[in-house]
Amino acid sequence: MDVDAIAALATRLLPRPTGQEMQYVRPLKGIGLLRQLRPTSFEAAIYEPVVILILQGRKETILGTDSYPMGVGQCLLVSHDLPIVARVVKTPYLALIFDVDLDTLRDLYEATAEPVPGESRSLAVHACDPKLVDAIGRYVALAGDERDTAVLGPMISREIHYRLATAPFGGMLRDLIKYDSHASAIARAIALLRTGFRSPVEIPALARSVGMSASSFHKHFKAITAASPLQYRKSLQLLEARRLLRGGVTSVTAAAFDVGYESAAQFSRDYARKFGAPPKHSVPRQVRDERS
Repeated sequence: MDVDAIAALATRLLPRPTGQEMQYVRPLKGIGLLRQLRPTSFEAAIYEPVVILILQGRKETILGTDSYPMGVGQCLLVSHDLPIVARVVKTPYLALIFDVDLDTLRDLYEATAEPVPGESRSLAVHACDPKLVDAIGRYVALAGDERDTAVLGPMISREIHYRLATAPFGGMLRDLIKYDSHASAIARAIALLRTGFRSPVEIPALARSVGMSASSFHKHFKAITAASPLQYRKSLQLLEARRLLRGGVTSVTAAAFDVGYESAAQFSRDYARKFGAPPKHSVPRQVRDERS
């Protein structure tokens, strides 16, 4: 199966376009389909471990100072929870998002431990190998058939993970499943930050908790996430605050304190710097009108 065939399958699984700018469905465990009808501005987010296959259109993703443009037939592979900004450049945009499961990767450790030429990067863009595309297509084709999904789904999902881990751009995945690797230690630190970002962070203590010196921890954390641990924590705080504000359930000051800021003024400055507008602009207009 090729990219065009997967795009045809995805189109049948998505609802008919109704003028909405974005449509998203999850037809199978671990699979998401995203259609965007209009180009977008840059949007900040945390990408969890995924592979994104572009079926139509073009997208640009930025991690740190590096830009990753991608088009039809290309895959974006993310190994860690990364703070990115991304925008859809060309529409109609259609993408398939496959969740990378670390437990499945660990089960494949023996088969993927052999060295494979290529870079070890936490975010990489590469032309999607035909064997990987075919496996993804066969997985999507199971949607709607419960018996085939139950029996064949786990096997095909395992094959997709194998194709990713043995691909030239899958080096960071191979590093990640080694418990004593720097990639694995940083993943554990990220997990701690994601659950405890509302509390102050002591970097030396965080480094010790994952078995690293403070200097080595800082170096490898930034190499993987393109941010320092404190910058990463700030991204988590601001993204959660934006979620709260967009939900209309809290005030700007309450959002600031809820995510761990001690100063509402500093929060507003950081928020505007990250998202390009003051936090009050993220509150839905109806809620703003009700409060005024």
